[in-house]
Formats: sequence, C-alpha cells, structure tokens
Amino acid sequence: MKKPTTPANLSRRQHLKTSAKLLGFVLLLGEMDIAWGAKILGVRMWPSEDYTRITLESDTPLPITQQMLTNPDRLVVDVQNLELNPTLKDIVAKVKPNDPYVSQIRVGQYQPNVVRLVFDLKEPVKPQLFTLDPIGEYQYRMVFDLYPTTPPDPLMELVKSSARKEQALVKSNEEIDQIAQFANKPEKGPPVAQAIPDAKAPPATAKYKRLITIAIDAGHGGEDPGAIGAAGSREKNVVLSIAKRLNQKIENEDYMRPFLTRDGDYFVPLHVRVRKARAVQADLFVSIHADAFIERNAKGASVFALSQMGASSTTARWMANKENASDLIGGINIKTQDRQVANLLLDMSTTAQINDSLQVGNAVLRQIGGFAALHKGKVEQASFAVLKAPDIPSILVETAFISNPQEEARLNDDAYQDRIAEAILKGIKDYFSKNPPVARRVNS
Repeated sequence: MKKPTTPANLSRRQHLKTSAKLLGFVLLLGEMDIAWGAKILGVRMWPSEDYTRITLESDTPLPITQQMLTNPDRLVVDVQNLELNPTLKDIVAKVKPNDPYVSQIRVGQYQPNVVRLVFDLKEPVKPQLFTLDPIGEYQYRMVFDLYPTTPPDPLMELVKSSARKEQALVKSNEEIDQIAQFANKPEKGPPVAQAIPDAKAPPATAKYKRLITIAIDAGHGGEDPGAIGAAGSREKNVVLSIAKRLNQKIENEDYMRPFLTRDGDYFVPLHVRVRKARAVQADLFVSIHADAFIERNAKGASVFALSQMGASSTTARWMANKENASDLIGGINIKTQDRQVANLLLDMSTTAQINDSLQVGNAVLRQIGGFAALHKGKVEQASFAVLKAPDIPSILVETAFISNPQEEARLNDDAYQDRIAEAILKGIKDYFSKNPPVARRVNS
C-alpha cells in the first residue's frame, strides 16, 4: 500500500536526492583528481661525470614506465595521470651543454593522461628509475639516474693526472739512494778527500717512497643541500669551495696527490664516497662539513673520528644521525644491490683504522685551533657512516656552524675558507711526517 505523501516524507525524499547528487559530484571530483590532480612542483637536473640525475617533484606519487631506444640512443619515459604544465616544460631548458650524457629533452602530452619525456643521449646509458617518498622539504620525487655503460675508473684517471709528479718522486728517490750508496761505499787505499756529488741535504720528499693519496670528500650535494644558514647559505656549496681549496693545496705538494669524491653540485651516496676512496687506494679520507645545530649560538670547529663503542657526546651522536640521513635526503635507490654491498662494507671497520684516525684528527684539530674557535678541544667520536672505510684513516671536519650567523659569515669569507684548508693540510702533513706510508695497499 502506497504511503501518503506528507510534508515530512517529501522533505526526507528531497534530502536523499540532494545527498545522492552531492555524493555523485564528490565521486566525480575524486576521479578527476586521480586523473588530473597531480601537480609537478619542480624539475631539477644534476649532471656529472659519474652520472646525470633528473628529478621530478610532485604533490602525489605518479606511476612511470620507461624504454630504451637505439639509433639514435634515447630514453623514453611515460608519466601516468599527469597533464603537461609550464613547470614540467621547464625541464627542456635544464639541460646543460656540458652534460656528459644528455643532449636534449623533449616533452609532450602523449595521451590525455600521459606525459612523455624523451631524453636524447650522447652515448648509451644504464638508467635507474625510482621514486622517493616525502622527506624534509621534498614532496614525492621521481628520479632518473643515467649511468654510463662503462663507468670511469677513478684510479686510472688519478694515475694519469699525477704521472709527472710520480716520475719526479721516483727520480728524487733514485738520486738520494745513489748519494747514500756513495757515502756508504768503503774506501780503498789511503784516505783522500773526496767530494760527494750533489752533497746538499736530501729534499723533504726523501722519506716518502711513493705519492700519498688524500681523498677529499665535500659533504652533501645535488638534491641534498646539507644545513642552511640564516642568510640562506647552503652547506653543500660552502664545503665544496673549501674542498677545492684543499685539493689545490695538496696538488702543490710534491709528494701528495688529491682526489675529490665530488667536484661539482651532485649527490654522492655515503657508501659510494667510501667506495671511491678505496678505489683510488687513498691513504687518508677527509670529509668536510659545515653543519647546523638546534642551538643557534653553537659555535666552533670540530673534528670527528669513527666510534664502535657509541658517541663521545650527545652532540656527536646528534650530528652523526643527521649526517647519516643524507642518503634519505639526497635519494638513493634502495632496490639496487649496492645497498647490500654497502651494509657489508660498513661493518668492517677496524680498531687500527680508528686509532690512526684519532691521530690525524688531533693533528688537524691542533692546526685549526691555532686561529679559530673550537667546539671541543679534542677529537670526538660517533658512528658516521662516511667514516667506515675498514682500511683508510678517516676524519670528518666540521669547519664551523653554518647555523650560527657569525660563523655563517666567516664560512662565506674567502680568507677563512683558505685558512681552514691550510690548517687541514698542515695537520695532514704533520701526521704523515710521523707516520709515512709504506707498501701500497692492494684492494680486494
């Protein structure tokens, strides 16, 4: 039996109809949001000899597919659920002429909900495509790492660049050996005055039988800016400048050769920094930083070595945790096998390495303390991932606190940067004058 229509029933029916229409509209909006709601927040490129990284940052995660094509070489990437916008178009202008791997990028709306990016390549590459969840200042990131099919050999490059210096050191050692042999040769017949050829004092390089290799590690880089000062200074830029100054000073030494783990603005994972130092058979690893602390009045330079027994202070533990988070900020592909290798490598540190690191750390700290304020008067220790090479003395130098406005200003001063670099060099020279390297290490 049909219910009679009453004002109450009519009101209820109208309410249900209105609710249904609103629900349908909300569902429609939801579908539109899935298809068109994704927004590209930024596009960035970081070219280097090691690899070129392209990053697309969005407010929601986006599925991507890829394919490699040849003749000519190019990488084709399709991004689903996206509409082409001016920010994404800007990627075309991000390609630099000196990019080793990318000649140009083309982008277009391939399908109504698919944007296609075509990377025209200068040579074949091994692409690694992966996504990163939001962290720090970043939203969702799609990362395209383009690696060369034949990676450069850092040791071969270093040997080539230091060939003249190596030959000069060999010649110097040969001359010194000849002088020593002549001086020790037993005399025959009655003693007569004999002039020793070139009997001047042996050069300072006499005690070094080979070149000493110093790995210089400028912290952070690329996607990872490091700490940011009140005036906007980025740690990654400051420490790269100091690292390059130290690199040049070591290059000027007859018996040393430098190696930079990064020489430009690009990201290097922590375990790769360690691996690079081992690849060039470094005798010392020096990581350079200019960190921030929760208290803006924190000041002074510090030197850190590795610890296997816990941090030497709360500050040291805090800094180590912050530095170890660089991989999350900079972005690593955790699906690669490198992560397994890294975990194995970072568990192999030795007591001897730590003892040597403390010695060189104290030598460097003394030199820095000669002109700059120190945060602590002794070398601190904590579990810094970047210091865990098992067979290379390794130190981390915090040149000053970039979070302190006064120290931030000093960090941007050319004279201060130069004095810091000079102090690190003097500390290194003091250490090796007492601990000269002997046989060349053979890496496994």
